Amino acid sequence: MDKKDEIIVRQLDVIRSMMQNNLSRMEGDFWAPPRAAEKTTASKIEEKAEEKTAPAQDIPPASEPIEALRAELETYIGLDAVKREVNNLINMAAVYKMRRAHDLPTTELSLHLVFTGNPGTGKTMIARLMARIYHSLGILSRGTLVEVDRSGLVAGYVGQTALKTQKVIDSAAGGVLFIDEAYALAGRSENDFGQEAIDTLLKAMEDRRDDLVVIVAGYDAPMERFIHSNPGLESRFNRYLHFDDYTTEEMVEIFRMQCKKGCYELADDAVDAVRACIEAANVDSETFGNARGVRNVFEKVLTAQANRLAAMTSVTREDLTAILREDIEKVSCQDY
Repeated sequence: MDKKDEIIVRQLDVIRSMMQNNLSRMEGDFWAPPRAAEKTTASKIEEKAEEKTAPAQDIPPASEPIEALRAELETYIGLDAVKREVNNLINMAAVYKMRRAHDLPTTELSLHLVFTGNPGTGKTMIARLMARIYHSLGILSRGTLVEVDRSGLVAGYVGQTALKTQKVIDSAAGGVLFIDEAYALAGRSENDFGQEAIDTLLKAMEDRRDDLVVIVAGYDAPMERFIHSNPGLESRFNRYLHFDDYTTEEMVEIFRMQCKKGCYELADDAVDAVRACIEAANVDSETFGNARGVRNVFEKVLTAQANRLAAMTSVTREDLTAILREDIEKVSCQDY
């Protein structure tokens, strides 16, 4: 290996490391903007070091001002119908709590939710926000979110599913239990243990109704059939939020937002190329995955940028942050 090859190899190592660092810094939901109170990587490392030496304590996280959470909701790209419903729910819950504080009669308020829509439309992101909102309103003691699917609740032998489901419920107490593709719990076969998980869940929703919220999510039609297949589910889940697919322009904005979060500069003449790539890839929104598809495009673009930089004899900081039109055009946008 000659000197030039050694330089290229070193540059590739540096570029690969920077890509991984940038992607790892984009924590949380890919299509959510960075929160104003987000901590730096250094401060998180310091906190983790302190946690190892500090005695274990179960301290609930501090609640956030409800207006700050409303403001954060408005920064999310798209989701107009969902934003309206979330604000309606905030208002209802706030008034319900005030009436109880004044010893006024209240009707039973169901806080459990059904989220419907295709993958990558922000369902988990909004579930996480709802946990924080309920905590801010004093409805939930912790405001955390536990996310599971069928495999996290159902076991393979008689009696084990109830124990497994109960363990998940215990971990979610004080917050939101988010069950993705919840309809997978029902209707597989006579010997299936999914019903045992549903029965355990329904009992917990009654016994812990003051400090546990359950959100079930999945595709529209299967979720509708799932909820209406069981009177217990139907009585507890009476509020639906539908998540529309993102438009092309909204997905372009998601791409640009991720460039900003990762300290990348998208060239002005590259925006049209991003739009064309997303349109070519998004033949089927279900398989493309909305914002998840945008993430796939984004990561492929970073690979194309790394390949371009690796061929250069010297790389500046500006080079490392620049995403050019040619990087977008190197991506095979139809491969989805």
